[in-house]
Amino acid sequence: MMSPELKDGTDKVIEHFLAEKLRKTGAKGYVLGVSGGIDSAVVLRLAANAVGKERVLGLLLPERDSPKEDLGDAKQLCETEGVRYEILDISDAVEAFRKTIGSRADRMALANVKARCRMILLYHRAAAESRLVLGTSNKSELLVGYFTKHGDGGADLEPIGDLYKTEVRELARRLGIPAKIIKKAPSAGLWKGQTDEGEMGITYDRLDAILLGIEQGLPEKDVARRAEASLQDVERVSKMVRLSSHKRKFPAVAKIGLRTPGLDWREGDEDI
Repeated sequence: MMSPELKDGTDKVIEHFLAEKLRKTGAKGYVLGVSGGIDSAVVLRLAANAVGKERVLGLLLPERDSPKEDLGDAKQLCETEGVRYEILDISDAVEAFRKTIGSRADRMALANVKARCRMILLYHRAAAESRLVLGTSNKSELLVGYFTKHGDGGADLEPIGDLYKTEVRELARRLGIPAKIIKKAPSAGLWKGQTDEGEMGITYDRLDAILLGIEQGLPEKDVARRAEASLQDVERVSKMVRLSSHKRKFPAVAKIGLRTPGLDWREGDEDI
């Protein structure tokens, strides 16, 4: 199986990226949600290395369905890094939304509510303390749209957004992230028993091999062969990428003026 390969020095590139963004914006630090999973563990380590533990704040945002083990792992990760952290239970907020939504509050609707509640708290704390919000989405999730729009997809920076999940695993090993965290089944923790691979119906190993072939512009038959996947799997992943493109774009704007935000208004990188 042809899989993505982590480039040497990736950690230093990301750490430089984080240090420079903080310097250019003049923000006082970073805040991120720490779930106890591998992605947030890697971002936490990179941020602490880049700007110092005293400028990083971890928010632990559990709710009633969150595995207790994840909260314990998240606390341990923050304590190991020497990063200040706070635990904010979002159960009451989610319940308030559930009552307001009423009969339309199915499992997926509530899952999105949970992700958006977490985003609200992260941005509240960021605004209160002049921080930037770090996202913890990886390239695999971003490409297939496996994130909540304006939820876990809401962030100022995505440090590992150009690393496939399999690359994040390798980076975690190189950084010395605990094996327990690396081996844990990836999960957004949105309902009991939920796992990323179970919900997507494909392993990250095969997904990343397919996405790599798509990124390289190969014909679908060649992608299937190199990924040791069926043509149906390749077609399904291609469709996931295509249908989730709106999540990766600025909202569509009707063209009226000379230069239009999100279309042909060119921005520099002076802000973030």
